[in-house]
Amino acid sequence: MTYCVGMMLDKGLVLMSDTRTNSGVDNISVFRKMFHWQVPGERMIAVMTAGNLATTQAVISQLEERTKTPEDRQNSLLEAPTMFQVASEIGKLLQSTIEERQKVNGSNGKGRFTASIILAGQIAGMEPRLFMIYPEGNFIEASLDTPFFQIGETKYGRPIIIRGYDRSMSFEDAVKLLMVSFDSTLKANLSVGLPLDLMVIERDDYAPTHTRRISHDDEYFQAISSSWGDALKSAFHSLPDYSFYQG
Repeated sequence: MTYCVGMMLDKGLVLMSDTRTNSGVDNISVFRKMFHWQVPGERMIAVMTAGNLATTQAVISQLEERTKTPEDRQNSLLEAPTMFQVASEIGKLLQSTIEERQKVNGSNGKGRFTASIILAGQIAGMEPRLFMIYPEGNFIEASLDTPFFQIGETKYGRPIIIRGYDRSMSFEDAVKLLMVSFDSTLKANLSVGLPLDLMVIERDDYAPTHTRRISHDDEYFQAISSSWGDALKSAFHSLPDYSFYQG
């Protein structure tokens, strides 16, 4: 399993992903799930992946090839005129990759090769945009009503983001919020694990404004985890007491 979050702010975009993949409790590996491409001063594109590792790696490899092969410029992430068209191209690629693997494996392969992708970025002269791309190749875009997307093991960290999110918040507060969300997920599900990858993309920057890999010995993440646990205990004990004898 995995956990990835893409968040839209007034100031730009914040992305975070874990790196754990596993096929059983005794076969755990670390694989990067966050990737990005950029043209200085013109565009910044980032994706995060969840699902079958062979499928997501095949998609990322093909996206990499499209940025390097002149003969395929019409499909290149570096040439598409809008982020909507980037999302459309990635959706088609994801769908076709899944279908190819299902054909090779027959009926036994159905459902095994599913994957989903969060796409974030900005092209010069346009607004930063955030998309969720589904295995079927279709996608939805973030909005004022849906300002963040999650893929993978979403249920444990979602309540944290819903309660704490504010579109006008600073990048620093957004990172703090995501760290709490990830800490809650890590505590509840062993299929999500450190290290974590973080990327901040400021509006009109067209490059990663801030990146960081958060490992097991990261002092700030440890402080967030410890302080959040203490704060929850304190909040719990401050709640009104329940009485069996109340009217």
